[in-house]
Amino acid sequence: MQTAFVATMNCTFLQEITRKVDLPPLRKLVRRRVHMTFHKGLPHFAKGEVIKGFGRGSKELGIPTANYDVDVVNKLPDEVQPGIYFGFANVDNGCVHKMVMSVGWNPFYNNTKKSMETYVMHKFDSDFYGKTLKVVMLGYLRPEKNFASVDELIKAINGDVADAEIKLEADEFARFKNHPFFSE
Repeated sequence: MQTAFVATMNCTFLQEITRKVDLPPLRKLVRRRVHMTFHKGLPHFAKGEVIKGFGRGSKELGIPTANYDVDVVNKLPDEVQPGIYFGFANVDNGCVHKMVMSVGWNPFYNNTKKSMETYVMHKFDSDFYGKTLKVVMLGYLRPEKNFASVDELIKAINGDVADAEIKLEADEFARFKNHPFFSE
């Protein structure tokens, strides 16, 4: 577990820590310039038509999500377990934006079918039902979990968005913003 934590940290931050604390194993990892690594099954590229979901994202949560048809969901690799992911997305070959995605059954709502709900981190003028959504899932943020209230769920989603915002600036992930997949 300690190695996974270290592998996701920024090397500059780790170098600063090793100056202040004598941790030989950490110092050794920093010298090897440990970089972020991808979660099993990632990166995963998905493309499909945006369909109507449950209507909760924008109405109840104030966080509009785009939903894929079950055919796209069924193409997820087995290694991509339920949880919250981050990456990039575009609509109809438009601009590429950061995104977070919930994969799974959304325990707060007791969904009975697995879904992929994408929040594109951009303010759009209108919905995009029927348009083509392309995403690349690059990293895993956290497992799915249940919440005691809608407010707790919204707070968690906002935290996921903030985490994704930072992680997607790392070179290992940022380079995917210009991936040919988004212009094919």
